[in-house]
Amino acid sequence: MKITFLGTGSGVPAKHRNVSSLALHLMNKEGAIWLFDCGEATQHQILHTSIKPRKIEKIFISHLHGDHIFGLPGLLGSRSFQGGESPLHIYGPTGTKEYVDTSLRISGTHLKYDLTIQEFSSDCLLLEGSEFTVQIAELIHGIPSYGFRIMQKDFPAPLLMNRIKEANIKAGPILGEIKAGKVVTLPDGRIVNGKDFLGEPKKGKIVTILGDTRFTDKAISLAQYANTLVHEATFAKEDELLAHEYFHSTTEQAATVAKEANVEQLLLNHISSRYQKEAVQQLELEAREIFPSTYIVEDLSSFDIP
Repeated sequence: MKITFLGTGSGVPAKHRNVSSLALHLMNKEGAIWLFDCGEATQHQILHTSIKPRKIEKIFISHLHGDHIFGLPGLLGSRSFQGGESPLHIYGPTGTKEYVDTSLRISGTHLKYDLTIQEFSSDCLLLEGSEFTVQIAELIHGIPSYGFRIMQKDFPAPLLMNRIKEANIKAGPILGEIKAGKVVTLPDGRIVNGKDFLGEPKKGKIVTILGDTRFTDKAISLAQYANTLVHEATFAKEDELLAHEYFHSTTEQAATVAKEANVEQLLLNHISSRYQKEAVQQLELEAREIFPSTYIVEDLSSFDIP
């Protein structure tokens, strides 16, 4: 799994940072992509990447401020114009459906694919799939804003073929029973325990992606033991009063969430345009004083999920 950041700024587009959007590459056999937020010009940013809109199968909206949703109608239309025919599912707070339906209706945009919009208004298990689950919780912002905890399910224990060969077990349907950990009787009469031929199960990864928020314990809960935490850091630690006034977080607060939650990697986004060049480097340094594995992300940068 990896994340590509399409927009890392806050409020309005700037020369070096577009507004909020990121793509989570699931790296599964379908090559599926989940998009989180879709600020203005997200589809323009996608043109500078290898992302194909038809591969986007789900879009999650954290909240309905314009810098997180104004790019949505255009992307939906372009996905259709470019031959996207596979279904698309949008998850967002109450009001998402009205916004999308109204935008498409007034602009006369007709989609060639099935679009499903699922709204939420409280903490819940939003999605339970065969590969992933998504848990959400409301954060603290000027309007309802949510964080997402994406949990990849554990992979089955691998069949250790070297042990199979050493035991002189022939290929065939019986290997399926052994891989399932069953006790089986071989054609030559031997009885073997399938668990003796299995390696350690591979743990699924956890990614936490938060919408705009003040410092809150809910962020810590959503991020517990995550491999990667994406947290807004609109303001420097010295601007904590501004952060509180505008319902945002500082670098120090985001790093504290990462530390308390025992995450592996902290990626800071939603950076105010008031911070440029050396000031951005300082933002990263002050966060690293609390949580060393911190990175300020840039537009179009990609990070592997460790």
